[in-house]
Amino acid sequence: MRPDRPRFAVDQMLGSLARWLRIMGYDTTYAKERTDTDILVAARSEGRILLTRDVELANRAAPDRLLLESVDLDQQLQQVRAAFGLRADEELARCTTCNGELVPVVKEEVRGKVPEGSFENNDRFYVCARCGKIFWRGAHWQSIRKRLSELQ
Repeated sequence: MRPDRPRFAVDQMLGSLARWLRIMGYDTTYAKERTDTDILVAARSEGRILLTRDVELANRAAPDRLLLESVDLDQQLQQVRAAFGLRADEELARCTTCNGELVPVVKEEVRGKVPEGSFENNDRFYVCARCGKIFWRGAHWQSIRKRLSELQ
């Protein structure tokens, strides 16, 4: 845990937001199939800020919460960024699936585990310490960077 970076919990309405916060390097749990009470208890016990569009849940979570005003992902990201001064850090990106930390691995360790073209065209690979998913900065990374730069 990094004390200089806020940690978030998002409810089931904000799965895309959770993914993007993880890409930005923020420890973000996503409670897809949990009750509001379970989400709230977990967020408090883990020292997380609750992000939600649910007015009732936001009221229960005060003061450690942010009620998001929009259904639009870019507007949500802008609101969270403005509220907490977020900055994307590529080196701190987390697993978009499970929120685990990404650990650099030697290229040879992923041979045969990623598409051949991706293996040939990339030198840096990462594996999720929790679920084992492999990541690399492929062609899609430019569009990710573009979206994140527009938030800064």
